[in-house]
Amino acid sequence: MSALVFVDTNVLLYTVDEKDMDKQAAARVWVRWCWDQQVGRISSQVLNEFYNNAITKFRAVMPVQQARSQVRNLRQWQPPHLDTYTVDGAWALQDRYQLSYWDALIISSAQQQGCSYVLSEGMQHLQRFETVQLVNPFKLSPDGLTALEPKP
Repeated sequence: MSALVFVDTNVLLYTVDEKDMDKQAAARVWVRWCWDQQVGRISSQVLNEFYNNAITKFRAVMPVQQARSQVRNLRQWQPPHLDTYTVDGAWALQDRYQLSYWDALIISSAQQQGCSYVLSEGMQHLQRFETVQLVNPFKLSPDGLTALEPKP
């Protein structure tokens, strides 16, 4: 499996959310798989949203220094800086698919990085946005991605 997988903020947050242990376990499996396969990608938007939510909503389980350490680790996924191509792409996606700007920015960031998939709970499972397909990590396991791969 060499397809790149963009991980949305909500998936990262579920890895520390103790209110839903099933989702926490599934999110951890996906994130670990992305690390092991070296296919995980994020954006600076995701890093900032993760950090802000971690230190406000999940401070009891993720103190500030731990959140910062996690952000430093996630930088290994080489999040690009927001550029004009990503913003313009987001606007086009927003218009074409009637997405919120923030969702369109996630999809555009994934496209700019050459990702085939976006892991997110916030949009329609298996919906395709041109070159990127949305995968709800709580409806499909990493092993299920092989069934989505185009056949030669």
